[in-house]
Amino acid sequence: MNKILFLSVVILSNLHFTIAQEFSLFDAQTYALEKAEKIKRAELDFEDAKKKVVETRAIGLPQINSDFNFQNFLSIPVQAVDGSFIGQPGELVTFRAGTDYMAGAGVTVNQLLFDGSYIVGLQVSNFYKKFVEDNIEKSQQEVLYDVTRAYELALVSRENKIFLDTLVQSAQDLLDQQKNFYELGMISAEDVDQIKFALLQAKTNKSAAHYSYENAIAFLKMTMSYPMDEPIILTETLDGIMSELKSIDAYAGSIYDNIDYKLLQKQKKLNEYDLKNMRMANLPKLNATFGHQYNYFANEEFRPINAPWFYQTFVGVSLSVPIFSSGARWARVQQAKIAVKQDEFTIQEMERGLKMQEQQYKNDFLSAREQLDLQKENVKLATRIYENALVKAEIGKENSLEVTQKYQQLVTAQTQYVNAMIDVFTAKLNIDQLYNKLNRD
Repeated sequence: MNKILFLSVVILSNLHFTIAQEFSLFDAQTYALEKAEKIKRAELDFEDAKKKVVETRAIGLPQINSDFNFQNFLSIPVQAVDGSFIGQPGELVTFRAGTDYMAGAGVTVNQLLFDGSYIVGLQVSNFYKKFVEDNIEKSQQEVLYDVTRAYELALVSRENKIFLDTLVQSAQDLLDQQKNFYELGMISAEDVDQIKFALLQAKTNKSAAHYSYENAIAFLKMTMSYPMDEPIILTETLDGIMSELKSIDAYAGSIYDNIDYKLLQKQKKLNEYDLKNMRMANLPKLNATFGHQYNYFANEEFRPINAPWFYQTFVGVSLSVPIFSSGARWARVQQAKIAVKQDEFTIQEMERGLKMQEQQYKNDFLSAREQLDLQKENVKLATRIYENALVKAEIGKENSLEVTQKYQQLVTAQTQYVNAMIDVFTAKLNIDQLYNKLNRD
């Protein structure tokens, strides 16, 4: 008994129980915003941009460097002078001058006093940080779009799978009844075969719907950055999502809030800073320097400790004034002007494109809603026709061929209804993305 208990404990301890996590649409979106690698990369870009600000600011702050050098002259350097100072004018007199050892240590401080490019660089680095922040928002919007679409597709696939399950069951029930009629000689073998054919078609559609749902769940996990090998349960219902759809007037907004439009505006601003920087390059640059140096000299033996060190201290100012560059600076300024002008044309083009998309997406939404309402009624009608055909077939008033035809009619209506739902969801998502309303407060 103890051995059996022990083995049971060992077996149970090695089993991995995985509990499926439940997600509403909001939960799925929240999970994706926390886990998506695309957003994490954008956030790292933002951290990098903040470090760039620190790096750029440091250029204008004091730069302090220390240095130490040591030289052992294996041969003393030779000096050459005219011999006039020893009464031998015109003769070249050479001699060795220096010490066997020389060492030095010092500190140098450099301070930028004025550089127009540095001023622009500070402005650009701070503005670039805001530009990268918008990229984070864009990444969040893309993730929300993908997750919402994937979740809705999964709900549609699940609903379609349930619908086809019921059709398989009804076809199976009809086949069982038809077999009884056939055994009683009330119908022909061809009628039974026709129902079998309808059942096989229903099972085929059911199988396709099953794998379509599995693919939709896999796609949802991928967009959420959820582990692919862990189960997931969707708590929303398709009716619940559909009930949240509103009229087109509720989805009003401005194309100027579009994230791509805002990014393009900032890109133009960056190019304007570049133009400003090119112009600043024509201004002088002023730097100040302070240095303090100690030097040690010795012959034959290097003993820097307790030996005399000779120091020197200096301050200096350097001014660099650009005078002539053979037209290079002028050409760079003109190129920067062209880049800004190109951005202006691109913005104008995008405005027209966004206005066109605004009209198109609204028309798509209105058309999809209209088609959805029509297809919903169509499914109800096709369902009643099919159910009536089943009832008539049960009492022998309708042949199996007519039942099969009405089954195909119902499947077609359901397919069109599913496509209409997907079109509505897609049109709404496109409108929200256009107006930058996917991001949640």
